[in-house]
Amino acid sequence: MKKGWTEVALGEVLTPRSEVCEINPEGEYREVTVSLWGKGVRLRRKVAGSEIAAQTRNVARTGDFIISKIDARHGAYGFIPTDLDGAVVTNDFPLFSVVEKTAHPRWLYWVSRSAFFVELCRASSEGTTNRVRLKESKFAEVRIPLPPLAEQQRLVAHLDAIESRLTRAQQLGEEQDRELQAALRSAFHRLEAAADWKPMVEVAPVLRRPTEIELDGEYPELGARSFGKGIFHKPALSGASLTWQKLFQVHAGDIVISNIKAWEGAIAVAGKQDHGRYGSHRYLTCVTDPNLALPEFICFYLLSSSGLEQVGLASPGSADRNRTLAVGRLERIKVPILPLAEQREFKKLLDLQLRIRDATAQSGQLVASLLPSLLDRIFNRET
Repeated sequence: MKKGWTEVALGEVLTPRSEVCEINPEGEYREVTVSLWGKGVRLRRKVAGSEIAAQTRNVARTGDFIISKIDARHGAYGFIPTDLDGAVVTNDFPLFSVVEKTAHPRWLYWVSRSAFFVELCRASSEGTTNRVRLKESKFAEVRIPLPPLAEQQRLVAHLDAIESRLTRAQQLGEEQDRELQAALRSAFHRLEAAADWKPMVEVAPVLRRPTEIELDGEYPELGARSFGKGIFHKPALSGASLTWQKLFQVHAGDIVISNIKAWEGAIAVAGKQDHGRYGSHRYLTCVTDPNLALPEFICFYLLSSSGLEQVGLASPGSADRNRTLAVGRLERIKVPILPLAEQREFKKLLDLQLRIRDATAQSGQLVASLLPSLLDRIFNRET
């Protein structure tokens, strides 16, 4: 135990709170839901009283601690934000008020963000598979570290400041990305107006590299995310696990297109880190003529509103998975062609956007890893 710290039962710092309201069938109510793994409390829906089966519900107030009896062991708890003051909850979501003369509310917030708090919730849950529920009496008895109030305030201020800086850095990256994306669209529209137009078969025809499967071989897969979110990697497949499936090798610079999700923007350019991986028969690879186009320029067009319209028209069908983009229809899509020098200048903007996105992603990873690491050190009760 750290010097000057104590351990207290949760029941000493969190008091069960009940404020019951009668449901008026003609009224409108906000319902609360709690995300898993400490991701916070949010509005589930607005609903007419006539759609609520119960005659009464509990009322949540700003600052209440709320926990899901069913998913407490999965980190489903948090504090009611200001915009959900007065929302209603079922009995499956107990509410607690903080005993502020003993515990700073933000101290309990940070305690609840720690890995050991999830373990406490698991230990307080009982039942058989699929019916495990939080037992409130056990939850009230679990013990958490509690420094003096002045120390709580100091640590809370420190953690809040770190979280604020990390979050702001991530927000700035996202703002920069949105601004650059708008600039890219504007610049592309100007270039597009002066472009020549040629069919994909002349500019970036489909080129597939069939792979002969060996039983003892390993084949790392890749895929393309929808909405232009780029390439992602899949675990390697063993040759022995492949029966009827066909794999095609992908090279850096290929335009990778999902033939069942192309209409949804599952289109990306393979990078160096993707070279040599494999795509299933569901992925088409197009290779640009280096004398005519850069793959990034063509990919940007295919992901633009006009490009996706053409891709959608070339992917007929009713249900999602029936909207298949065939090679012939893909190669008939016309794309804009400009002098390579202008395409290279445009690619500089794309490269800048990629660097910003990488920095933003790293900032998000830092938020995800640094704060838990700090919490582990602060709440280490062995020192």
